[in-house]
Amino acid sequence: MKRFEWLILAWFLGLPLLAEAEPAPWYKWQSVTGATVCAQTSPGNAWVRLDRPYVDPRCQRQDKSADSAKEQIKK
Repeated sequence: MKRFEWLILAWFLGLPLLAEAEPAPWYKWQSVTGATVCAQTSPGNAWVRLDRPYVDPRCQRQDKSADSAKEQIKK
């Protein structure tokens, strides 16, 4: 019985290692009045996404992995 308990314990402890999640990207959004914000989702209907994803909430560092993913799709 001890062996079974160890297997169950090892399975429960190892399971979270299989789950990988990335944070959602940030985007610059511009309203019809010209104001811009940095957000992960659209602030509303009157907002348009400006450019590619960013990795920080200030929209200063652009996500380089988006470029490499586009290149792989083209090939």
